Amino acid sequence: MFNLVEKRRWYFLFSAGIIIPGLCIMLFSLFTTGQLFPLSIDFVGGSIYDITFTETGATEANLRDVFATYGDENVIIQRLGGVDSNRWSVRGIFQETAVIEQILAALETTIAPLDRDSFQQQSVSATVGQEVARAAVFAVILASLVITGFIVISFRQVPKAFRYGVCAIAAMLHDVLVVASAASLFGLLFGWEVDALFLTAVLTVVGFSVQDTIVIFDRIRENIPLHLGEPYEAIVNRSLWESIHRSLATQLNAFFIMVALLLFGGDTIRQFIAVLFVGLVTGSYSSIFTAVPLLVAWEKDEIPFLKRKTDAEVAEA
Repeated sequence: MFNLVEKRRWYFLFSAGIIIPGLCIMLFSLFTTGQLFPLSIDFVGGSIYDITFTETGATEANLRDVFATYGDENVIIQRLGGVDSNRWSVRGIFQETAVIEQILAALETTIAPLDRDSFQQQSVSATVGQEVARAAVFAVILASLVITGFIVISFRQVPKAFRYGVCAIAAMLHDVLVVASAASLFGLLFGWEVDALFLTAVLTVVGFSVQDTIVIFDRIRENIPLHLGEPYEAIVNRSLWESIHRSLATQLNAFFIMVALLLFGGDTIRQFIAVLFVGLVTGSYSSIFTAVPLLVAWEKDEIPFLKRKTDAEVAEA
């Protein structure tokens, strides 16, 4: 039986090779845009206008000039459709109805008449956006505490049960960092913004990753009393092989669905599906190649700062 966990140092290096460049991408985004990744109005507040002109003549420059006249010089403008489309998406800071009506009137006066029947507006206050962000952070922290507590209680008959909870959380944080890095990269490449659906994707990935990790850990728990006398690494490797087929079968079904949605799901959900796909891939990887090898590395005293002191070191202290 091939020893999967024996190559754990390579798995850790591979994860570092993804996470460290991802952190660099987020820092680059922070220094160039002021944000780790572009945030939608769900977090920063403001309004999104979906406007359509009945005639040609609108350009990004003259649209920006109109909004700048009213004090919004950092408005985000995007043409919807082809190069000849008269439909635009504009994100600005204004939410007051009176100001918006003045801007619309100025657009009609200086550029072209608007198709008022197709005009749509979505507004979110900055306060609501901040509450959403706080709720998301709180949800991830609460989920981490609940998961750790659940694993410690469920694995209480296994020696050093706390380690199982910590390794599951470490794998979960690994996945969150990869997803956040992907969101920052997508923002730089495609202009995608992090919105409320991104939080849905992150929480889905967290649940998927932890559930997959617990399945493998549970098999380790079952095998420890059945194979007393075997080295811990051998028991873990055996458990991994016994449960990997179930994990991969579930994951492959999800991957096929994600790919189909990416190809045929349309633009409205493509960003959400792309982030979710990245999360499911890294979640599948981390359950097998991060959480379990980390557990073995901890048991074999290979983790810096967590190494047990030898008798000689204790005597010297």
